[in-house]
Formats: sequence, structure tokens, C-alpha cells
Amino acid sequence: MTSGPSSAALLLLADGRLPAGGHAHSGGVEAAVVDGGIRDIGDLEEFLRGRLATSGLVTAAFAAATRRSCPANGPVPDGIITELDIELDARTPSPAQRAASRAQGRALLRAGRAAWPGLSCPLSAPHQPVTFGIVAAAAGLSPADAALAVVYGAVSGPASAAVRLLGLNPLAVTALLARLSPDVEATADAATVLSERPPADLPALTGPRLDLLAERHRAAEIRMFAS
Repeated sequence: MTSGPSSAALLLLADGRLPAGGHAHSGGVEAAVVDGGIRDIGDLEEFLRGRLATSGLVTAAFAAATRRSCPANGPVPDGIITELDIELDARTPSPAQRAASRAQGRALLRAGRAAWPGLSCPLSAPHQPVTFGIVAAAAGLSPADAALAVVYGAVSGPASAAVRLLGLNPLAVTALLARLSPDVEATADAATVLSERPPADLPALTGPRLDLLAERHRAAEIRMFAS
């Protein structure tokens, strides 16, 4: 992990209070609560472990790969960023998930430009992990930093949503996130190694239940979260 002044930037980008839209998305938790798949802390743990093993690894690898493709000081390369975005789109079969990812990407891009005015991006609405890699480069973070922050967000955001939706004990949820810490770090480490591959060879693991939950949530008449 990065040390020095950029460590504070990593904390800033991993903070759920960052105005990048993450607080408005439950990562499938709301739909899982509605269908009875998540009822207690044990169900939440299984759900988060599933996210880590599938979408967590994939999105972290793409964030790290994007960061690896961006020079620390210089223009963002259009071709490789577009290719990464297309490859991630192909790995996101749910239209609802694609829309949610791009919405968060736009919001993160706005926040990134406010914090680092020199930040540039060749796309108007890239997927959130791709945007994260670009912002990480502007912030002076490493590919490993980008992977760690994205993996952490893959579990911390849904965990926070579960507290709001089910009224779970926040202390118990904090303890759960602490238990998941070794798995979060292991997933981030694996994603960092995998990010050295060409875009077409990056992980393509799927989470069919997450896709179904996203589509079901989009069709719901009443919902607290955008996704």
C-alpha cells in the first residue's frame, strides 16, 4: 500500500462519505432483503463473501488495471481506457448493474475533478472501477491501492445498506467487516496480480444472483436505494 501523503488520498477515496454516489446503492442488498435472502447478520456475511469472490475480484482487477495504464503525471490514454471499459461492460450482463456502475462512475468523476482539477477522462460515463483507476492515478495511488479501495467498497457499501434496511446492530456489522478484512486484502492482492494481464484476459467471474437481484430491484415500485 502507498505510504506518505497519498495514504490520506486512499482514505478519502475509500470513505463512504465521499460524494460519489456510493451511499445511494445497496449492491443488491435491498432486493435480497425483499426476497428474504438476507434476514440477519449470518445471511449478510454469506452475501458479502459471495460479492468478494465474484464482482469484488473483477471490479478490483479492472480498477487496478486502469490505474496501471494511466501515467502518474500526464494525459490518460484514450485507447486502453476505452478497451477496459468495453471489457468490463461485457462482464456485466445485467442492464441495471451496467447503469448503476456508470452512474457511480459519473459521480466519482465529478468528485475526482473537484479534488484533483487536472484529472482528465476520455469517456463521459465510464464504469465505476475504470473511473476509480483514473482518479487513483490523479491522486498518486498505486494499482494495489486502487484494488484495495474497490474491494473494500464492495463489502462496506452493502454492509451499510443492510444496517439501514434491517436495523442490524452497527457494532455487529462492524465486527463482520473486521472478520472479512483478511479476505478483503487477499482479494485485493489477487486482483492486483491479475491486473497485469491484457484487458481481454482480466477476470470474468459472474454472480448470476447479483444480476437477478439488480433486475428485480429496478422493476420494484418502492425502493430506498438506486440499486
